[in-house]
Amino acid sequence: MANKHKVEPIGGPPSDVELLKEESNYLRGSLVGSLNNRITGGLPELDNRLLKFHGSYMQDDRDLRNERQKQKLEPAYQFMLRVVTPGGVSTPEQWLVMDELADKYGSGSLRVTTRQAFQLHGVLKWNLKSTIREINDAMLTTLAACGDVSRNVMCNPNPDQSEIHSEVFHWSQQLTSHLAPKTPAYHEIWLDGEKVVSSEDAKIEGEDPVEPIYGRVYLPRKFKIGVAVPPSNDVDIYSQDLGYIAIVEKGKLVGFNVTVGGGMGMTHGDNQTYPQLAKVIGFVKPEQILDVAEKTVTIQRDYGNRSVRKYARFKYTIDRHGLDWFVEELHDRLGWKLEPARPFHFTHTGDQYGWVKNKNGKWNINIYIQSGRIVDTDTHKLKTGLREIAKIHTGDFRLSANQNLVIANVTSQKKAKVDALLKEHGITEGAHLSALRRNALSCVAFPTCGLAMAEAERYLPTLIDKLEPIIEEAGLREEEINIRMTGCPNGCARPALGEISFIGKAQGKYNMYMGAGFTGDRLSKMYRENIGEEEIIDTLKPILQHYGKDRNIGEHFGDFVVRAGYVAAVTDGTNFHS
Repeated sequence: MANKHKVEPIGGPPSDVELLKEESNYLRGSLVGSLNNRITGGLPELDNRLLKFHGSYMQDDRDLRNERQKQKLEPAYQFMLRVVTPGGVSTPEQWLVMDELADKYGSGSLRVTTRQAFQLHGVLKWNLKSTIREINDAMLTTLAACGDVSRNVMCNPNPDQSEIHSEVFHWSQQLTSHLAPKTPAYHEIWLDGEKVVSSEDAKIEGEDPVEPIYGRVYLPRKFKIGVAVPPSNDVDIYSQDLGYIAIVEKGKLVGFNVTVGGGMGMTHGDNQTYPQLAKVIGFVKPEQILDVAEKTVTIQRDYGNRSVRKYARFKYTIDRHGLDWFVEELHDRLGWKLEPARPFHFTHTGDQYGWVKNKNGKWNINIYIQSGRIVDTDTHKLKTGLREIAKIHTGDFRLSANQNLVIANVTSQKKAKVDALLKEHGITEGAHLSALRRNALSCVAFPTCGLAMAEAERYLPTLIDKLEPIIEEAGLREEEINIRMTGCPNGCARPALGEISFIGKAQGKYNMYMGAGFTGDRLSKMYRENIGEEEIIDTLKPILQHYGKDRNIGEHFGDFVVRAGYVAAVTDGTNFHS
């Protein structure tokens, strides 16, 4: 059936990135020559943009930037590598490889990202190829960990529902594989693969012979997919461009509700940019999700804004044309219609810590990792301890969407040994920490992220140190409150879904937001602009005291500050700035 609401793709000249992709010969560009240039440790800006598709960003140590400028040296260039791990699951063998690479080529630390991926920092340009090759040898990849394509597909770890998780994890793998770029450029550049095709060889008639889903210029911007299993919304399903909510009936996975149009990023000072919540549009059976994902991606490919990148995310495509238009366009491309959405219920977005026994008789332990940073300190040998566990573990490791780690499927015979190794290295599941700290998320920010305007990973623990006495005094130590901090408004730690959140504006200055829904179904609202630590504490103290005194039974902080009139409820991103 022809779509009655067909619209024209957005006009305007293509951005420089669009021209780069068009001329890149399916992501090859001039990367090989730039990587072999020994005069500089960096890459030209256009090649750096192209490198993102291959899973890496060029960065420099901003702590050293001024001093190096004084010495007339180029910035201390280094590269971040992100590794695709669908659903956050890796084997002990893969863990050991990542641990080794962090020391061999990286900064010595390993990070668990908010998209359940591994991240290495501090890799020098000369070591990029060797690092990626060794990652590939471990049956992992960095392809499409970044760039204008579908990113790492998130999935709920579900330590107490392993049978359902096994099915859901399978589909997250299928989604990742189905939507991965098909260009052979990755293997040619990093793995010395044989050159297979060039843009001159491709005959663009209908389906692209190299990239049948994406085409020559890929998507207008990044595209994020998540899979949630109620009652946990730890993947923040409403923040995803495309989401699948598992529907379990009588203990069986019968299908998924589909959500579309979420996204966290915005630009300071531009009210045409905003975080947005995804909307539920219907229900599909498990075997239908790949078709829905592919057709959704092609709609964004065809109608997304390719002129101005900050308006190019899928959420703006839907808001510009309307949800009804999107659903009809999707049905038209599918050739069949989604069923009505089925009932579901979320109770939390955080992780459940400690030992939990699976229905298969094996054990999981979820351990707290501050800001997802796996590194040894004088008193906390986290990296060493996890390495020793990986040497004896026969289950798997699951990276949490909250930057924590699940050591999963531990046999009863190994449980005591794993427990002993955790204790020996000072690693705890986090039960002794305040609920506020256990529910904290932050992005990397300084010193490596080039977009950072303020600290996040290095500062949030210090801020929590100063908030905890207030929490204690108000009787809120065990009260679950989501607190999030990012160094810029791109939203990597999903701050717009934090009950308390901070988005960096300048060194030591943040916009403070409150009022998001505890289960991730409502956005936060700005309460104070451009404030520093003293103002943050002075602002939050009376509000937390008020909450401790006057909250209703079971009332979450985000709900309370809305009820008490501190901020208005924001249920749609188009009202985020109003």
